[in-house]
Amino acid sequence: MHALHQEILAPSGVEFAAWVKLTVNEGVQSNLVVARSNLLRIFEVREEKFFHVRTHRLHGIVTGLEGVKVLGSLEDGRDRLLVGFKDAKIALLEWSDALHDFTTVSIHTYERAPQCLDIRPTFRSLLRVDPNSRCAALLLPQDALAVLPFHQHEELIHPTQGDQMDVGEGNNRSDIPYFPSCILDLPQSVSSSIHNIIDFVFLPGFHNPTIAVLFNERPTWTGRLEEAKDTCGLIIFSMSNSSSSWGGISSTFTVITNIQNLPYDAYALVPCISGVAGLVILTSNSIVYVDQATKKLMLPVNGWATRVSDIAAVNVSDVAQTRDLALEGSRAAFISETTLLLILARGDAYTVTLAMDGKAVSGLSISDKPMVKTTIPSLAMSVTASSPHAGRDVDAHTIPFLFVGSTQGPSVLLKTNMVESEEDDTDREVDNGNDVRAPAGEDDDMYDDDAEVRQRDEKRRKLKLQLLLADYLPSYGSINDMAFGLTKNGDKPTPILITATSTYQHGGFTLFQRDLPVKVTKKRMHILGGTKGLWSFALQKKVEKGSGTGHHNGTGNSNGGERDTKDVMMIISTDANPSPGFSRVANISNNDITARIQGTSIGAGPFFGGVVVLQVMTGSIRVLETGESLFSSSTVSTPRARIRACSISDPYVLILREDDTMGLFIGEVSKGKLRRKDMSMLGGKVSTSKYLTGCFFTDHTGMLEKNVSSPNPKVDLGQRSSDGLNNQWLLLVRPQGILELWSLPKMALAFSVAIPFATLENVLMDSGEGVASSMPPESMNQAKETDGRDTGAIEQVLLAPLGETRPELHLFVLLRSGQLAIYQAIPAPASPLHSTAVETLHGIEPTSPTIAATPSTPNSRLVHLRIAFVKVLSKTFELQNSNIAGAGNGPGGVGSMGSASGSALADQKKFTRMFLPFVTPNKGTATYSGVFFTGENPSWIISTDRGGVHLYPSGHAVVHAFTACPVLTSRDPRIGGEFLIYSDEGPTLLEWIPDFGLDFPLPMRSVPRGRAYSSVVFDSSTSLVVAAAVLEARFSSFDEDNNRIWTPDASNISDPTTECSALELISPDLWVSMDGYEFATNEVVNAVACVTLETSSTETGSKEFIAVGTTINRGEDLAAKGATYIFEIVEVVADPMLAPNRWYRLRLRCRDDAKGPVTAVCGLNGYLVSSMGQKIFVRAFDSDERLVGVAFMDVGVYVTSLRTIKNLLLVGDAVKSVSFVAFQEDPYKLVLLAKDKRHLCVITADFFFAENEMTIFTHDEEGILRLYDYNPHDPESGDGRHLLMRSEFNSQAEYRTTALIARRTSTDTVIPQAKLLYGATNGSIATITPVEESAAKRLQLLQGQLTRNIQHVAGLNPRALRIVRNDYVSKPLSKGVLDANLLVHFESSSITRQREMTKQIGTEIGVVRRDWMVLDGPW
Repeated sequence: MHALHQEILAPSGVEFAAWVKLTVNEGVQSNLVVARSNLLRIFEVREEKFFHVRTHRLHGIVTGLEGVKVLGSLEDGRDRLLVGFKDAKIALLEWSDALHDFTTVSIHTYERAPQCLDIRPTFRSLLRVDPNSRCAALLLPQDALAVLPFHQHEELIHPTQGDQMDVGEGNNRSDIPYFPSCILDLPQSVSSSIHNIIDFVFLPGFHNPTIAVLFNERPTWTGRLEEAKDTCGLIIFSMSNSSSSWGGISSTFTVITNIQNLPYDAYALVPCISGVAGLVILTSNSIVYVDQATKKLMLPVNGWATRVSDIAAVNVSDVAQTRDLALEGSRAAFISETTLLLILARGDAYTVTLAMDGKAVSGLSISDKPMVKTTIPSLAMSVTASSPHAGRDVDAHTIPFLFVGSTQGPSVLLKTNMVESEEDDTDREVDNGNDVRAPAGEDDDMYDDDAEVRQRDEKRRKLKLQLLLADYLPSYGSINDMAFGLTKNGDKPTPILITATSTYQHGGFTLFQRDLPVKVTKKRMHILGGTKGLWSFALQKKVEKGSGTGHHNGTGNSNGGERDTKDVMMIISTDANPSPGFSRVANISNNDITARIQGTSIGAGPFFGGVVVLQVMTGSIRVLETGESLFSSSTVSTPRARIRACSISDPYVLILREDDTMGLFIGEVSKGKLRRKDMSMLGGKVSTSKYLTGCFFTDHTGMLEKNVSSPNPKVDLGQRSSDGLNNQWLLLVRPQGILELWSLPKMALAFSVAIPFATLENVLMDSGEGVASSMPPESMNQAKETDGRDTGAIEQVLLAPLGETRPELHLFVLLRSGQLAIYQAIPAPASPLHSTAVETLHGIEPTSPTIAATPSTPNSRLVHLRIAFVKVLSKTFELQNSNIAGAGNGPGGVGSMGSASGSALADQKKFTRMFLPFVTPNKGTATYSGVFFTGENPSWIISTDRGGVHLYPSGHAVVHAFTACPVLTSRDPRIGGEFLIYSDEGPTLLEWIPDFGLDFPLPMRSVPRGRAYSSVVFDSSTSLVVAAAVLEARFSSFDEDNNRIWTPDASNISDPTTECSALELISPDLWVSMDGYEFATNEVVNAVACVTLETSSTETGSKEFIAVGTTINRGEDLAAKGATYIFEIVEVVADPMLAPNRWYRLRLRCRDDAKGPVTAVCGLNGYLVSSMGQKIFVRAFDSDERLVGVAFMDVGVYVTSLRTIKNLLLVGDAVKSVSFVAFQEDPYKLVLLAKDKRHLCVITADFFFAENEMTIFTHDEEGILRLYDYNPHDPESGDGRHLLMRSEFNSQAEYRTTALIARRTSTDTVIPQAKLLYGATNGSIATITPVEESAAKRLQLLQGQLTRNIQHVAGLNPRALRIVRNDYVSKPLSKGVLDANLLVHFESSSITRQREMTKQIGTEIGVVRRDWMVLDGPW
C-alpha cells in the first residue's frame, strides 16, 4: 500500500529569529525572520507592526538563524541570512527584489565530517555569528565548531599579496563573500578540558573574533553534588582573521580567560553589550557574571544556589534573601549596557542591574517584583529598528525593541522605554533593581567623559523601564491531544477538530474547521431567486424636501435646492428560467419586489453618482431610475452578438460579447445617457478585435499611481486625483494571453505582460512593449490536455485589494483548465527600457502644455507602470462541467464565457465561476478585504497581516451567485446578515463570524482556559467534551509511619512540584465546565478514552463510558502504581439561571487499582482493554460496578498505544515496537498474530486500510513513520510471526496523538478508506492518505523530477530529509510514502515547467493534476 504524508498545518510558534534588513520599501523599518522546525517566515516591520511577506516550508530542520553583513551589503544596504540545519548544514541566503524572495548564495555541508557520522537526536546544532560579521560558527558533535569566515571591507582596500583582484573588471568579492570554511576541534586546538559544550557565543568589542565556550567537563547530577559540585567551565579564546592561513582563520588560537568551578546547572550565556566587558551566565538557581579577569559574581535567586555551588554570593538585601525563583527555561537579553531583562519560564519579567565601578562591574541586583508578565519564552533578543520618520544619519531616532519568541504562545514585540526620574544621592541603593549608575568617585574624570555626567549634582538620574506591547505573532503551541467533534453553523452540523494545545497559562483548546465558518441567519428567501446572479448596492433616491417621506442625510443639493436624497438598499437577481431568463429588482427597504423584467441580467450596479441603476442584459444596457413605486428605464440596445460578461465602474461600462468582441461606454451625467468611448488606441479594428476578459479597477491604495513613470513628465493621463487615490484603471486580456493595464480616463497603456502571463510564471514583469494585435496568432494552437481544453486559456481575471489593516493589490487569474493563481503587486525597480530620468505623475494642470498619451508608433510606450506581480498562491480546481460559465457579476471581473447561452437548458447546466471582491463588516475586530470565488468548490480568499493569503472552502457544493450586502445589518440589526449567496441550498443570508482567526491554513478559534490539557475526548451520545487538565501541586515524600522525610528549612527553599490531574466535563457550546473530578495530588492521568461497554442498564445491552488510566507517583524510592477509572455521564436537572439548558454530571462507577501505571486504555467488543507495565488486560464491566479480568498478555516493557478494529488489537511499546494481537471469546484468549522483530520505540500505532488492504502505521519519538504489512504467505514473515516493514519515512516531528477518520472517494463505496491525522509537539498537524498504485507510481516519478529540476530554498535536498538510516537493509525503504511538501511545488510551478516535467515521466499535466486534487485537502 502507498500513502501520502501531508502537513495541513505547519509548526506553530517561534523557536529562532533574526532581525535583519532585507526589503527597502517605503515605510519598512526592518525585517524579522522567524523559524520553527521546517517553517521559515519573513515579516516586514512597519510602524512597529508585523506584516507577512513570505512563508517557506524547508526541506530541513532549522536549528539557528543569524543575520550577517557581507561585502554586498555595502552596495545594496541589505543583510544576508545564515540558516543552520539539524544535519550540520549552513545556508547563506540573500534577498532578491526581482523574485521578492530569498535566493541561495551557498550551502555548506559538514555531514560527512568525522564528527557527524552519528548525530544523536538530542544534539543541538547551535549557530552563532560574530557581531562584526567576520565569521560564523556552527556547533558540531564531539565538541567541534565549523567556522565560516567572511570577506571584510578592509581587504578590498588593502588586498593581500597573492590574492589581488581587479575590482574594476567585476571580480568583486561580493560574488563569493566567504572564505573556505574549516572544522575546529576545540579539545585539540584550544583546550583539552573542553568537553560537553553547553553553549557558546561571540563576544563584542574585540579586534579579532572572540568566542566564549561554556562546557561541563565532569557531568554530575543532584545525587552526586557532595562529590562533584561546580563542574562547569568557561573558556574565552580569540581567532586571528588573517587570510594567509586556513582560509581566513588562523591555525593558532589565543586563550584569553579560563574560568573553572562554575555551577553545574549553568545552561546559557548572555554577552554584555559593547562598552561593558564580560558576560552573564544563567543557571537554574543563580545569575553569574564573569569577565576576562576571571572575576565571578553570583546573584542567587533562591536558597538552593549557595547549597549547590561554592561561589560566594554578592551581598543581597533582606527581601532578596526570601526570594524563591526558578530559572529553568528562562531567557534573557540586554536592553541597555547595564540592564538585563530576565524572562522566566512562566513569562514573569524581572530586571537585572549591573552595578558599575568605573568600567568594571561591582555587583548584581534583581528587581523585587516582576515588572510585567509576558509570553512563555523560547528566545529573547533586543533589537533596534530605524524609525521611518528619521533620517538615515540620525542615530538618535532609533527605537529599541525586545522580541520575545515563544513556541507555546504568541511571540511578542515589546517596545522598551526608559523614563528618567530623579532621586537624592543619599537614597541610592544597588538592591533596588533600578539604579544603573555606579557611585561617583575619584575615577569620574577617567571614565565619565560626558560633560553632563561630570556636572551632575547630588541628585542622580534613576531610569525606570517601561515595556509596551507593539505587536505579536499568533501561535497556539504544541498539540497534546485531539478529537473530532460536531458543531453547528446555523442549522447545519459541521465537523470540528478539537485540540488540547500549549501549556501553563497559554493552555486551553484550539478549534479547527475545514470550511470558513459563517452563520446562516435566513434561508427562506426564494422569492429573490438569483441562480444566475445577485447584485446588491445602496442607491441614493431623490426625495422632495418637506414631503415627509424618509429621512434626510444631508447628501442632497448643497445650494439649497428643492431635492434631497436617501439611501435605498437594492438587490437585483436573475435566473435562467423561464426562457429567455427572468430578472427581479427588489427594494429591501420596503421588503418588496419593485420590478420584474424579462431577460437575463449580466451585471448591475449604481451609476451616475449612485442615483440610478445600470443593468446590463444579454442584448441591451438599461438605465433604471427610481420612481414612486417602480423603476422607469431607458435602454441602449446592442444589435451585435449577445453580451456574455460585463464590468461596471461608474462612469465606465465594459461589455464582452459571445464573439469575444468588446464594447466600452462612458456615462454623461449631464445628459443622463451612455456614449461609446473611443477605443482606437487599443490597436486593430475595433469591430473585430478580440478580448478574452477584462475588468475595471479603482485604486483606493494609491499604489499604482505612485509607480507611474514616463520619460516625459508632461504626458496627459486625464484628470486624476492628486494624491493617487481612487484613480481608475482598465485591465484587458487578449486571446494570445497578453495582459494589459490601461490608465483612465485617457486610455494610455501603462503595463503589459506577454505570453508568459498565460503560463502563470512566478513573477510577471512589464515587457515594455507597445499595443499588441488583438487577432489571435496561429501559435495559439498549442498542446492541449487529454480532456481537450487549452491549458493556457485564460477564463477570468480580477485586480482587487486583499488584506487586513493595509490591503495590498492582488491579481487573480483563473485558467479554463482549473488553475487558479494569485499574484501580489509590488514596486519594481526602474526598467532598463526607460532608464532615462522619470518622474511620478500625480496629474497634470489643465493650463500646462501636454503631450497626447496615444503612442506615435505601435511599439512605443510613453507611460510605464513600475510594478511586478509575484505569485503568492496556486490552487487547482476540478472542473466537473466543461461548459463553465463566467457571467459578469457586478463591479468585479468578467469572464470569458457568459451566463447567456444558446438555450435555456444549456444555461441551467452551467456554473458561474467568478472572482467577487468583498469587505467584512467592522464588528470590533479585524476587517478584511477579500474575494469570493463562486462556482463548484466555492472558496473565500482572505489575507491577514501576519498570515498572508489563504483560501478557505465555503462548505457548499456550488455557489451560483454571491453579493456583499452589509447595508442590511445597518438598516435592520435583526436581520444580521452581511452576505447573500445562492447555493445548492437556495438563497441564503450569511453573517460573518469574527471569532475565528485566519492566520493559518485552517480557520482557528482559541478557547483559553489558563491551564494545559493532556487528553481530550468527544462523547457522541451527549455531544460533550471530556478533558484531563494538567495542574501543579507540592510534592512530599513520606516514610512507612506517614511522616514527611524532608521539609523545607528556609523561606527561600520550597517543596518540589509535581503534576496532578483533574477530569473536566465541558460543554462545547459555551465552553464552560459542567462538572469535574479531582485526583490525588500525586496522581496524573495518562489516557482517557470513550469506550462502549456491556451493561444491563440499557435496552441495547451496551453504553458509552469514559475510561481513565492514571499513574500514582510515590517518590524515587518506591515503585509507581496506577488505577483505572470508569465514569458515566448522566443528565441532571439544570439550573434555570444558568446556561446551557441541559446539564450533565460525571458519576464515578468504578475504580480498579493496579500495581503499575495504566498507560493506555481502549474498548474492544464491549470489553475494556488496559495496560499495566508489561501486560495488557481485557476486562468486563460486571454489574456496572467492577472490572473483571477475562484475558491478559505480556507484550513489552511500557505500552504507549492501544488501537482496536473489531476483535483485532494493535499494541505499541516504547521498547519492543509493535504487536498485532487478536481476541477470542470462546474461550477468552489473546492471541499474538505477529510482531516486529526489531526493538524500536513506538509512540503511536494505528490501523490503515484501503481497497481491501490493511497495513500498520507506527511513529516513534524521532519522527520516523514506519509502514508494516501482515502477510503470513511471505517467506520473510516466518510463517506470519513477524510483521514486514515496507517503508520508512522521516517526518521530522514527534506526533503524540492520532485520529482515524473515514475517507470516501465515491458515494457508492461500501467500505471507506482510512485517513490518519497526526498532532505533533511542534504544533503541526499532518495527514496520511492512501494512494492508488497507478497514481503513486506517477507521483513517485514526479517527486524525482521536482527534486532535480526545482531550485529549493537554501539549496536543500528533499530526498535526504526523508531518508531513514537502516542498517538492516541494503538501501533505504523510502518509496512507500510520498512527500506532499515536495509535490505541492508542482501545483505552484508555471505551466511550461509542468509540461516539461510531465513529459519526462511519460504522462500529461491533466492526469497529474487529477491525482493531486483527489489527495489534497485536510479531511
